[in-house]
Amino acid sequence: MKETKKMRVFSLGIQHVLAMYAGAILVPLLVGRALNLTAEQLAYLVSIDLLTCGIATWLQARKGKYLGIGLPAVLGSSFVAVTPMIAIGSQYGIPAIYGSIIAAGLFIVIFAVFFSKIVKLFPPVVIGTVVTIIGLALIPTGIKNMAGGANSENFGSLDNLALSFGVLLFILILNRYARGFVKSLAVLLGIIVGTLIAAIMGKVNFASVQEASWFHLPQPFYFGWPTFEIGPIITMIIVGTVVIIESTGVFMALSKICDQPINEKDLARGYRAEGLAFVLGGIFNAFPYNTFAQNVGLVQLSKVKTTNVVVAAGGILVFLGLIPKVAAFATIIPSAVLGGATVVLFGMVVSSGIKMLQNVDFGKQSNLLIVACSVSLGLGVTAVPDLFAQLPQSIRIIVSDGIITGSLPAILLNVFFNLALKKREFASTACTGSGSTHVILVITDVSSGSK
Repeated sequence: MKETKKMRVFSLGIQHVLAMYAGAILVPLLVGRALNLTAEQLAYLVSIDLLTCGIATWLQARKGKYLGIGLPAVLGSSFVAVTPMIAIGSQYGIPAIYGSIIAAGLFIVIFAVFFSKIVKLFPPVVIGTVVTIIGLALIPTGIKNMAGGANSENFGSLDNLALSFGVLLFILILNRYARGFVKSLAVLLGIIVGTLIAAIMGKVNFASVQEASWFHLPQPFYFGWPTFEIGPIITMIIVGTVVIIESTGVFMALSKICDQPINEKDLARGYRAEGLAFVLGGIFNAFPYNTFAQNVGLVQLSKVKTTNVVVAAGGILVFLGLIPKVAAFATIIPSAVLGGATVVLFGMVVSSGIKMLQNVDFGKQSNLLIVACSVSLGLGVTAVPDLFAQLPQSIRIIVSDGIITGSLPAILLNVFFNLALKKREFASTACTGSGSTHVILVITDVSSGSK
């Protein structure tokens, strides 16, 4: 009986790994190729990412006194960090990326309690806008990959377009006709089938797989000792703030699914776990990590709401991360195949943001202005990256990324409009009474725009 239960937990753990695997390997592939890493370096990046995903998942699943939210959450590398990491690496070098990630992680750990107390500053209008901007800012990367990659010699060739649109079509067909768990693996299956077809076309080189070893241990500071530059650090702190906003929505969803209410202390523990995951990512030259939303649907689908399943998933990820040959298989995926899959993923991020915005009261002019200014600036900087080219480099690195340039106005404008509204409402309410015995208390949730 115990063996059967263990096998069930293990099989459900594998399902969680498969559900997040495509997202987990895409981030190191996108960043590594943009920074022109060698095949060996790229394989290391993928393998260490899988290993750190597993450790980060363990940190979050455990509910300790100071660390871990204790919900069945799976952590993976954050898409929010893709373009900032590429920008930092291009301008300051790879060591500066990891110095900024370590600094941002320590910042989150130290200020976790503060973030848990201001969570009301992140209502649906902010979260939905930020998530939408993330997807919009990432879509150009997916489109470039569809054509074969930004620096490809055969950019936009018929072969690349056929591969990318074939993968896209296959994913859409699975979503239309498949059911249950197979449907949730549509993106991963699309990547596998697309790579197999690319291999038949002679577009896949297996040399990196043959050369990769069967086992390795994680090596701290693989790309050199970290450097700490003020511009990249501020950029990554903003990235960390956006990650926390994202994860807060996932924590709330898991709380409802698992019938496990969470409070400020729980949120602070969850934020600390993510901050520590950042630090680990910086030390082992991996990535910033956040709670993956795609695994929430699997929790709901499987009806298994205990953390032992995600602990098993974490163990599987750690095991895979110790085998470079597994990671090397990810590095042979052609850019065109990645493009067909990432366009779907990034488009789904946009769709998720729009869905969140359905809960916003757009009868209020302030909410319209928050979305309008944030999306315009975020999309504008993504389309015209030279907008801030004349600014000093330390400032330019912060505002030249569409995700950050769009997210900051969403957060700040919400504070500007809603806090000002709250003060006016409090003042007008207090004035309605004559003396202390006639003050009428009006409880208003200005953060969500409802009374």
